[in-house]
Amino acid sequence: MESNMKENIDYSSYAVVMKDIVKQFPSVLANDKVNFFVKKGAIHALVGENGAGKSTLMNQLYGLYSPNSGEIYINGEKCKIKGPKDAIKYGIGMVHQHFMLIDNQTVYENVVLGLEPKKGVFLNRKKAKKEVKNLSEKYGLQVDIDSKIEDISVGMQQRVEILKILYRGADILIFDEPTAVLTPQETDELFEVMKLLQARGKTIIFITHKLYEVMAITEKVTVMRLGKVTGEIDTKDTNPKQLATMMVGREVLLRVEKDAPKLGKKILSVSNLWVKDNRRLNAVKGVNLEIKAGEILGIAGVAGNGQTEFVEAITGLRKAEDGKIILNGIDITNFSPLQIREQGITHIPEDRIKRGLIEEYPVYYNMILGKHEEKPFSENGFLNSRFITDYSTKLVEKYDVRPRNINMLAGNLSGGNQQKMVVARELDNTPSQPKMAVISQPTRGLDIGAIEYIHKTIISMRDKGIGILLISMELDEIFSLSDRIIVFFEGETIGEVTPDEITREEIGLMMAGSKNVFHSTERGESDETK
Repeated sequence: MESNMKENIDYSSYAVVMKDIVKQFPSVLANDKVNFFVKKGAIHALVGENGAGKSTLMNQLYGLYSPNSGEIYINGEKCKIKGPKDAIKYGIGMVHQHFMLIDNQTVYENVVLGLEPKKGVFLNRKKAKKEVKNLSEKYGLQVDIDSKIEDISVGMQQRVEILKILYRGADILIFDEPTAVLTPQETDELFEVMKLLQARGKTIIFITHKLYEVMAITEKVTVMRLGKVTGEIDTKDTNPKQLATMMVGREVLLRVEKDAPKLGKKILSVSNLWVKDNRRLNAVKGVNLEIKAGEILGIAGVAGNGQTEFVEAITGLRKAEDGKIILNGIDITNFSPLQIREQGITHIPEDRIKRGLIEEYPVYYNMILGKHEEKPFSENGFLNSRFITDYSTKLVEKYDVRPRNINMLAGNLSGGNQQKMVVARELDNTPSQPKMAVISQPTRGLDIGAIEYIHKTIISMRDKGIGILLISMELDEIFSLSDRIIVFFEGETIGEVTPDEITREEIGLMMAGSKNVFHSTERGESDETK
């Protein structure tokens, strides 16, 4: 392993040098004399647990924060980056975890925003469309440039973010957890884009928690833990197990261990369910499935094939047009979210910002959302502040939410720590144990240590007799946790398998619409699921 300190070197051979960077917030030392060196034309990974200081470091490179002390050099030139405009001037672009797009504007309008080609005083729409279309084709970032942001998938929105920084001429591209919202196929496509960018002289800083991605696409890795750099190493000289240990400070199980499920009675039955999307088109088309107590049913599928609408119908966030949803013998079809929660369903939503938390509220209040009207959180219409404080303090410790400050606004937490907060609230069994959990993208944006803990928590819930519906874009997560897997394609279920009788490649083909990949998918229900 190389030392992170580099003395008497020629900074001009590096695209980025960040030397002795210190960033202090009121409650936490986010970066503690960090040294970060990125060679020109490299794809360089920056890894570490949530709260390790990765995003804070990159936000200083992009000008969103200013360091308390330290120096930044771009292509050998010492720079003062006081804001994103300065960063863009130095050729730095950043794709953030949470996209900065205007929902009611089109793709091309978002890409050119601030640098619009003009016809007189008005936007030259023809020229803007042409420039964006040419850019998307040049880098293989195919997207409908006339679509509104609110009508395209999360994966497509990320492509728009990448197009935005390329349109501004970035030579140093920072990708902050870029695959957290992507399917395996979309991830492969992104890697091809990154390789093409590298081949054309771009330098890429790749922030990720997914160690197999580090091994697949990068040449060098810098590891951070608790605000400090713990090591820098050539990718070819390391492996996922070593990187995980460097990140967490201990050995980490990369695959969850579990016993065979002990199945109980049928908890959830979905019959002939039809649901429309925001465009009033059929997104879920006659889906049938059942879940028993003590089992995890995983749903695999490429984003945009009806999984989101299906989950929203079950949890009361979207109207079902036809069909029935039965929970423990009670028809809960088109119940409100509160009524469904009262029936014993807990829900981790796929979009933590939109559905999972209130950014303007402190952590302690977010920890009780949906439970705030129940004892012991409130009595006689008044919140029990002392209990809420104690409860929230215990949860941030148990689920390792950083920083350990329950008074901090949820919007000021990193994306991964926001996710931990939502997971903690929904998977904790206070005040009563749920009968069923609907879990969407539970580890999106989380580091390997947090993933290990949450996977163990989900398995322990299963082993307590809770029925679990798991939706994840991470095939490894689906394979590792699920007892049965159902594949969604164009709003329909096209097959059911168990993880031990199918490969990733075979299920990938099913996700692309193939119904004849595996003979068991033609058998219908197994004896166990009847």
